[in-house]
Amino acid sequence: MTNIPDHILVIVLVILLLASGFFSASETGLLAANRYRLRHLARSGHKGAQRVEKLLSRVDRLLGTILFSNNMVNNYAATIAAILAISWFGNAGAAIAPLVFTLVLLVFSEVTPKTYAAQEPEKVALFSSLILKPLMWLLSPVIWAITGISNLALRLLRISTGNTDSDNLSPEELRTVLDEAGALIPPRHQRMLLSILDLEKVQVEDIMVPRSEVEGIDLEDDLQDIIQLVSSTHHTRLPIYRGNLNSIVGILHLRNVGRFLQHEEFTKADLLQLSDEPYFVPEATSLHQQLINFQSQKKRLGIVVNEYGDVLGLTTLEDILEEIVGDFTTDIEHHYVDIIPQPDGSHVIDGSTPLRDINRTLRWQLPVDGPKTLNGLILEELQNIPEHSVCVRLGDYVIEVMQVKDNRVRTAKVKRLVTPKKRKSNKRKKN
Repeated sequence: MTNIPDHILVIVLVILLLASGFFSASETGLLAANRYRLRHLARSGHKGAQRVEKLLSRVDRLLGTILFSNNMVNNYAATIAAILAISWFGNAGAAIAPLVFTLVLLVFSEVTPKTYAAQEPEKVALFSSLILKPLMWLLSPVIWAITGISNLALRLLRISTGNTDSDNLSPEELRTVLDEAGALIPPRHQRMLLSILDLEKVQVEDIMVPRSEVEGIDLEDDLQDIIQLVSSTHHTRLPIYRGNLNSIVGILHLRNVGRFLQHEEFTKADLLQLSDEPYFVPEATSLHQQLINFQSQKKRLGIVVNEYGDVLGLTTLEDILEEIVGDFTTDIEHHYVDIIPQPDGSHVIDGSTPLRDINRTLRWQLPVDGPKTLNGLILEELQNIPEHSVCVRLGDYVIEVMQVKDNRVRTAKVKRLVTPKKRKSNKRKKN
């Protein structure tokens, strides 16, 4: 090399530094590339993405190719840099060359290209795959030996070298991905996807219409009272029972009974004949499972029961769908407001309002791992039924009992000490 002109060596050194930068950027870009975006492009027929996916299918060989090539380039570059330094500075160049070359290598062949690759990983990965694929084939004998020795060393350390499912996401990891999606997913769609993930954690008892609010047909009532109820109700389905809700005998769909109401010979037996068999749901069933059950059973309404068979309330397909998409009912009952904002920033809330509805409407974080309604939350905190107006504080929330009737809190005023971000009117649950 001593016979090669210095300017030729400088040109070769620059080329080697650029090649080193390419391999450094390729390593960062390929490993930092979004696997799911590449997989989407590959399934859409993108040739470059398909090529990158094939390279990433054997990361050990890919890294072997990149690191072997990068080390070869760096070693040749260091040798040329030493020759130039000795040629220019004599024996002192042997001491100067390592320091100067290290700084140049770090700036132009390591930090700069890797920083760029970290910011544009897919772009770098697609470009570098054009060169790395034929290079991997060309160096395959050497890479095979390197990866073989490396895998043997890993086995000796009892580290598995087989394919893993590291690309698979758990529900919680998927939740994190959705949370960090930002503007890539519209906020409404993001909330819906997160709500779907939550279906597994929420049980039917969390969203059911409680027993005290269930409207139904008691066969022990007078027939005219039953006809009046059927004619005036805003629900599309009503449970039919004898005496109390624990004796439900059917579910009546009002579209089946409308044309018979005016018949003089219409009887209670006709109601039973027009009704469907009741469908019972255990209280601990997750919403995800219940959605599947409604689909398989071709049902839209279920009677929620506890382990003793006692009726706790009812739930509908619409209730579950509203957990995903939000309230969409057009029922006339939405005119009855359960949450009334006050000028001082507090809200007067019906005691039977589910805590999940309050949290979803007001963007609050009232605890939902115990009682399901505001009344239940207050009674659990007080450990008794208040006989007069009392106040209780739960974390950031101050609750003032306003009305107690029939052994339960009918209304309460709740104020959050930290102003919520957004408020909107709530809608009453429907059967």
